[in-house]
Amino acid sequence: MATPNGLARIETHGTTKKHENGVCHDDSATPVRAQTIDELHSLQRKRSAPTTPIKDGAASPFAAALSEEERHRQQLQSISASLASLTRETGPKVVKGDPARKGEAAAKGAPVTPQKHHQHHHPAAPTIAVSDSSLKFTHVLYNLSPAELYEQAIKYEKGSFITSTGALATLSGAKTGRSPRDKRVVKDEAAAQELWWGKGSPNIEMDEHTFLTNRERAVDYLNSLDKVFVNDQFLNWDPENRIKVRIISARAYHSLFMHNMCIRPTDEELESFGTPDFTIYNAGQFPCNRYTHYMTSSTSVDINLARREMVILGTQYAGEMKKGLFGVMHYLMPKRGILSLHSGCNMGKDGDVALFFGLSGTGKTTLSTDHNRLLIGDDEHCWSDSGVSNIEGGCYAKCIDLSQEKEPDIWNAIKFGTVLENVVFDEHTREVDYTDKSVTENTRAAYPIEFIPNAKIPCVGPHPKNVILLACDAYGVLPPVSKLNLAQTMYHFISGYTAIVAGTEDGIKEPTATFSACFGAAFIMLHPTKYAAMLAEKMQKYGATGWLVNTGWSGGRYGVGKRIRLPYTRKIIDAIHSGELLTANYKKTEVFGLEIPTEINGVPSEILEPINTWTDKAAYKETLLRLAGLFKKNFEVFASYKIGNDSSLTDEILAAGPNF
Repeated sequence: MATPNGLARIETHGTTKKHENGVCHDDSATPVRAQTIDELHSLQRKRSAPTTPIKDGAASPFAAALSEEERHRQQLQSISASLASLTRETGPKVVKGDPARKGEAAAKGAPVTPQKHHQHHHPAAPTIAVSDSSLKFTHVLYNLSPAELYEQAIKYEKGSFITSTGALATLSGAKTGRSPRDKRVVKDEAAAQELWWGKGSPNIEMDEHTFLTNRERAVDYLNSLDKVFVNDQFLNWDPENRIKVRIISARAYHSLFMHNMCIRPTDEELESFGTPDFTIYNAGQFPCNRYTHYMTSSTSVDINLARREMVILGTQYAGEMKKGLFGVMHYLMPKRGILSLHSGCNMGKDGDVALFFGLSGTGKTTLSTDHNRLLIGDDEHCWSDSGVSNIEGGCYAKCIDLSQEKEPDIWNAIKFGTVLENVVFDEHTREVDYTDKSVTENTRAAYPIEFIPNAKIPCVGPHPKNVILLACDAYGVLPPVSKLNLAQTMYHFISGYTAIVAGTEDGIKEPTATFSACFGAAFIMLHPTKYAAMLAEKMQKYGATGWLVNTGWSGGRYGVGKRIRLPYTRKIIDAIHSGELLTANYKKTEVFGLEIPTEINGVPSEILEPINTWTDKAAYKETLLRLAGLFKKNFEVFASYKIGNDSSLTDEILAAGPNF
């Protein structure tokens, strides 16, 4: 039958339709169990299991005795204590959940009434009966998953985007790198005796009162927000020596960054996490007060070792958190007889472990990433009596000029869950242009270490057999490889040498020597000779061999000679791993007194002794003496330091340097 307008009438009866009382029903699918759109949305998200089932003997004895409600209450009380102002007896009122989601906080438990906190003694402070912040709730977004943090970043943080490979692209604001001149360490009575101060030291002092002033500023800022992100995580894969860290921040970017970079706890470990060993207050979006004593800019990164706290003001660069904790580990671990190291680390199929030290541009990442070996870590490690362990749970890789051909592992790791800092991408396709330096040259990717296919999980290994010191010598006078004795290893470890090429005003490019004590001077807390003595002690105790590998120039300095081919350097590293170089014949060089092999399989013998590759022999000797002089001048700051009660060890290290 046709309708008045001539169109065929729609029939409402058939196999999938029922016509009752003039109403058409579609029963082809079961209707959802919801009466409103909000109720439908609530069905979409399944609530996580509240606890990990406690196995007999596996859980903490404290965790086993607590109910879920009590564990929840204690966890929030701990966070409230961390956020407590030192001018008030209690911390803020805290509740879990996103304030933007109605009812979520209630679903995750009632707010915690603040209790008095008893942490450290501090100077007398004015009593404040009530404040606006004490009248409000601070919503805590606790240990969110990457997916949840993506949602927070995309919705609330301008400059956050999902790239074509699924990574989260973010911006770190005005600061796109660390601010070492704005970093301060509280110089109390203990720190004055233990830490390295003065010329050459990265430690710039501040007093306790100034730290507390900045801490108060950071805490007040965080408490003024509707929500804060809290990460409870670990440092050090060695279970006997791991450190519990709490990171309180205002940005999802910072929370995801630390989720990737620190070791991620299981649900069961979180239940018994308790009080952290160290806490970071990241209020980087808020500047410090320039009128505060010791402040030289609107940025301040402050560490108080006695309070086990770090405060960040005036910089949103996430690397400050990573390297700040690394500095703390450089203090805490040696006190336990454990050596903290700025190095890469990998392990062969037979369990042979190698450490790789090297400054930027020396090839540390390239050479320590070997598909024939397992990666224990790329940057920060500990060497204890149990072996080596990675401090971190992730990798922080440079992205500038990244290509799939040169760095396939890093390229493939940039996927969902990875943080991409300050990169430039196509506005339509979201494909990243890794050659674009419009924001900064220091573009970075932070991702969990398990994103690397050959990562060793857990990230621990036996004692190292080889300690490889990498130098990119643009002067072209250091041999491609040298075997070092213990004193030489300490000397070159303390020196931390490489050479970079810097442009001069007239356009001529000359090599510039760079020295960074222990290959990480910006992060060490103690005097470099203390770390060197510990390294020598462990190498001697566990039978490790030291090597100096030059990945720089041969046949002349930069502009005259050529860079040593990477395949040759890989052959040298392979010969170190295999033990081939332990049985090789050696000869001693002049000035530096280095032992160099006369032959290596797959490497032209003529390049093993640098003078053979130089056409101008006089220029070689002149350049060699020049570099030796730079080494001596750099070492002057360490020459008068005593290790123990006498200077015999220092004298031995000095004698291992260049002689001319």
